[in-house]
Amino acid sequence: MKILVIDDHALVREGLHQVLKGLDEDVTVLQAGTCAQAFDQAADHPDLDLVLLDYHLPDMTGLAALDIFGQRHPELPIVMLSGSANTQIMRQVLQNGASGFVTKSTLSDELLHAVRLVLNGDVYSPRELEGRSDFGALEPANEKPPLTQRQELVLRELLDGRSNKEIGTTLNVSEETVKTHVAAILRHFDVQNRTQAVVAAARSGYRPATAA
Repeated sequence: MKILVIDDHALVREGLHQVLKGLDEDVTVLQAGTCAQAFDQAADHPDLDLVLLDYHLPDMTGLAALDIFGQRHPELPIVMLSGSANTQIMRQVLQNGASGFVTKSTLSDELLHAVRLVLNGDVYSPRELEGRSDFGALEPANEKPPLTQRQELVLRELLDGRSNKEIGTTLNVSEETVKTHVAAILRHFDVQNRTQAVVAAARSGYRPATAA
């Protein structure tokens, strides 16, 4: 497992490094102090599984960086970090493609819970947004949340009949990352295997990547 931590404070990066070791003894944590460094790291490590991105950085905002990551690495899940619990920023970040938002005051166990959830293909919504009627557009109370952009990319490859290894090669991600997205897709369609997922997706209007 490989995670990139982006924060301009070395002590914060090192603290997150130590917390993330709680995921797995073999986890590799890369560090960057600016977005420019982070983009280089992401380009050099196409097998990244997750990015923890600070909202306030010296060369651009986390929101702008999120957009660039989305263009260059659409399959890569991003969890935004911030010292502020501003709900407007939380909504904006999540609605612009982040897989989670975590404040820096969050306890280590909750951070690990958020990271595990995102690595499993889900979206982590901060407690500050729970029960807010103005956040209903992201995850309606009585509706199943939509697939993320990354999950849809994997799904279209499944519709083309590709294996996890082939999907990983096509999307330039690790096979483990593909497996977590496939598991999330199965849960989304409430099915037990890939064949059932492909049938359910076709019925829902999804088309193979080659037909897109």
